[in-house]
Amino acid sequence: MISPQLYWVMTGDDFTLDINNPKEPKILCVGNNPDRQNIYSAALGLYNSRIVKLINKKGQLKSSVIIDELPTIYFRGLDNLIATARSNKVAVCLGFQDFSQLTRDYGDKESKVIQNTVGNIFSGQVVGETAKSLSERFGKVLQKRQSMTINRNDKSTSISTQLDSLIPASKISTLTQGMFVGSVSDNFDERIEQKIFHAEIVVDNEKVAMETKAYQKIPQILSFVDEQVEDRMKQEIENNYRQIKSDILHIVESEMERIKNDPDLQHLMKQI
Repeated sequence: MISPQLYWVMTGDDFTLDINNPKEPKILCVGNNPDRQNIYSAALGLYNSRIVKLINKKGQLKSSVIIDELPTIYFRGLDNLIATARSNKVAVCLGFQDFSQLTRDYGDKESKVIQNTVGNIFSGQVVGETAKSLSERFGKVLQKRQSMTINRNDKSTSISTQLDSLIPASKISTLTQGMFVGSVSDNFDERIEQKIFHAEIVVDNEKVAMETKAYQKIPQILSFVDEQVEDRMKQEIENNYRQIKSDILHIVESEMERIKNDPDLQHLMKQI
């Protein structure tokens, strides 16, 4: 974790993590680096744990926690956040490729809790156990079946009913691009009604182009460019890195001096 860039991100007081504070609402975006995933996931997990405690309170603004590629980080207390944050107007959106990824990185028990706690689910093409699990989650419906028997002298028709999967696993595993299936939990007449759907996304390119024209640029919060129009980002980050190491050495030396001069603590110092 000894990285000048990580030292820069995890120091300073640029902003607080209470992102849904009515007085100072924020949008916080953090990303991982695939090359340093095991290192940065620890830092991201620390931020996430702190954010969850701060935003899951009464009297805050409506907010959303959106996590893409969930298995790349460990989010402590995620199942509790999903279960309790709804009453505090906090929505949680999780994205990952397959249930097996979640089980591998979170363990079987915690993975199952997360899967079963989530009320709404949307899925594109998935195969194997994930497709079977989703098909079971969508439930079964009573289907009518009609069969016809024809012989030389007669023709007979029989109608029977049986429970079949509403969306079979074979259907989920062959979904084409832009098609998805899902289940939405909705509060209706004090009952939980499961709405199962099978939909197709149609993109209107002209409408998207018109909307993107209205986008506003994200304001620049911090600039490393000096008066001579020279980018000093690398130098500033290195200076911060050296300053932190210097501060740590100073703290260690001052504490050792304090212990050395305290009669009650002198015994903790090893005599040379």
